[in-house]
Amino acid sequence: MLDIKFIRENKDLVKKAVELKNSSVDIDALLEVDTTLLEKKREMQALQESRNAHSKKIPKATAEERPTLIEEGREIGKKLDAMKPEVGELEEKLRDFLLRVPNPPAADAPVGKDENDNVEIEKGGELPNFSFEARDHVEILEMNKWAEFENIAKVCGSRSYSLRNDMVLLEMATHRMALEKLKAKGFNLVSTPALAREHALVGTGHFPEGRDQVYYLPEDDLYLSGTAEVQLNSLHGGDILKEDQLPILYAGYSPCFRREAGSYGRDVRGLIRVHQFMKVEQYVICKNDPEESKKWHDALLATSLEIVKDLELPYRVVECCTGDMGTGKVKMYDVECWVPSEEKYRETHSCSSLYDWQSRRTNTRYRDGDGQVQFVHTLNNTAIATPRILVSLLENHQNEDGSVNIPKALRPFMGGADKIKG
Repeated sequence: MLDIKFIRENKDLVKKAVELKNSSVDIDALLEVDTTLLEKKREMQALQESRNAHSKKIPKATAEERPTLIEEGREIGKKLDAMKPEVGELEEKLRDFLLRVPNPPAADAPVGKDENDNVEIEKGGELPNFSFEARDHVEILEMNKWAEFENIAKVCGSRSYSLRNDMVLLEMATHRMALEKLKAKGFNLVSTPALAREHALVGTGHFPEGRDQVYYLPEDDLYLSGTAEVQLNSLHGGDILKEDQLPILYAGYSPCFRREAGSYGRDVRGLIRVHQFMKVEQYVICKNDPEESKKWHDALLATSLEIVKDLELPYRVVECCTGDMGTGKVKMYDVECWVPSEEKYRETHSCSSLYDWQSRRTNTRYRDGDGQVQFVHTLNNTAIATPRILVSLLENHQNEDGSVNIPKALRPFMGGADKIKG
């Protein structure tokens, strides 16, 4: 969320952000509501001052004057009471506008409409050169009896999956490796529940516009979140932290749920686009300083690349264009890993810097060295997300007999095995 004062003073810049991020919010309509609200509040302030002045006159008034002053005070009170609902409606309307206003992207962010305009900035690893007819991940899973799709879908619905035997261990190994790495880097390991209240999803910016992607439990008024970022972002909501408490580094491990509404049958084979998954999320709360944010953005991206390299996967890094980076983001990078069966890279990590756009929504602040209270900056990035990463892992490390080689960095978490076979 942007400061209303910033929007008033930088109308053209904010309008440009709306255009660049394919948003539909009407900034002129927002400012019109803001102007009307300010006028109504000034009217109320004047009425309140008038009522206070009347109240002070009553004790000194004569018996003849007092009834008139009391009646005038009542009339002023009625006018104030009549204005309160209108002001409340205007405040709610303005807040709804503000929640939808996009964060201006960094000046050097690539301008574009969608993912097709993202810019490749790095590529690493060697693409596999198989001497046999390579299988896709579903074939590898089924021939080794490492997953079940058909029967579990009858029980749990479409886009469900059930991993079996060594694949359960391999999935857990990837998370354990990521958690160990983050712990060594000073991150606090946190297991977060899947459930969250509405205000937490508003706090990250998933609401109001992303409601169709989230599962809702109406009887409990709770939602199933799609990332631990939702819970971690609100942990310090309303707090005023001390500057020496920053940065706060969290590694959130959680089950995640996404409805994938609007995907219309795309990428439904196997493990690529499922409704439930597990993720370790990197999350940083730091000082309100663009240079500090940049430092942590680079650090989060570097950690993701370390993990991808540990998994010995061919990868590329793309900088997301303005139309693909999302409403609240100032800068965003995606890490994509190679999927041999599709002959293309698929996103496995998403690294974002949001400045104080989220902290204004959660009211998370700190007191700086000069005693000034400021909103914190927040950043996030995937560390590992399964089963998506397993697609690349299985396909890139497969052998002709159906076995799969275990990358060296994962072997300590797989009992020392160098390969697995069903």
